Amino acid sequence: MADIIKTAVIGLDTSHATQFPKFIQDPAMDPEYRVGGMTVTRALRFETPFQKKEGLDKRQSYLESIGVKVTENFDEAVADCDAIFLEINDPSLHLEYFRKCAELGKPVFLDKPFADTVENTVEILKIAKEKNVRFFTASSLRFDANIVEACREWPQIDQGQTWGPLGKAAAGSSIVWYGVHAFEMLEKIMGPGAIAVTSVPDCRGVVCTVAYADGRRGVVVLTRANGAYGGLLRKDSETKMFAFAGGSFLYHNLVADIGNFFRGTYDGVPLAESFEIMAMLEAAELSAQTGRTMPVYQMPKI
Repeated sequence: MADIIKTAVIGLDTSHATQFPKFIQDPAMDPEYRVGGMTVTRALRFETPFQKKEGLDKRQSYLESIGVKVTENFDEAVADCDAIFLEINDPSLHLEYFRKCAELGKPVFLDKPFADTVENTVEILKIAKEKNVRFFTASSLRFDANIVEACREWPQIDQGQTWGPLGKAAAGSSIVWYGVHAFEMLEKIMGPGAIAVTSVPDCRGVVCTVAYADGRRGVVVLTRANGAYGGLLRKDSETKMFAFAGGSFLYHNLVADIGNFFRGTYDGVPLAESFEIMAMLEAAELSAQTGRTMPVYQMPKI
């Protein structure tokens, strides 16, 4: 890998498509938060239900102002890259574009959520193995300073609760699309082992209770029109609460880790964890639809 990794951004329908390059190469970015060792050379734009022409035009204008060439041709977008930011807000398109990117055999950061369904998630894993493609996927929430510190202090807990907003998806499941943040936080504090999810929708959103094979319990509270993130860690009779710290270090830490992954000095979030998050999201959505407890699909051997 070259000293400066040339990257391509695929998709402009998420704010991350401009935020990540901002931390990499915007001259106006505070040097404290700049992430070195990478450059974004090109980006691919196309409309999705999550972003139409006007929004894409604004993002293209910004990217061009910091030296990124924007195109509507996939081959042109990836022509000179060493690695790929797959930044598509619409999770139903993740499989299609991951398949295209996998043909290049270059490392990929697949932005959250993993996909729109567990079935398509499994297909992505099969493609990655067949093409020998290194990739990882994550929400930035697991990199928040306060959740990282809470997990460092309490690495093993009996019960965990996280909360976050339930945004309205322009297409597909809102639980899968935006609930991924709070479920990613739950995976971070609880670790793996989820076997079932029970969702109870109400006028404010949905409360999801996660059962674990060893008897632990997790709870995810998703609330409409409320942007607060946070959580509770419990063991024995003790409780530790954390609030979302946010700030520029959140994206800085994620983008820096992506760069290290591209370079091969960081393994990324374990795919088994990311798969379990996707499986919990699908179980939560199905439970909300049916009113029944739904099993968490276990990661197959691929």
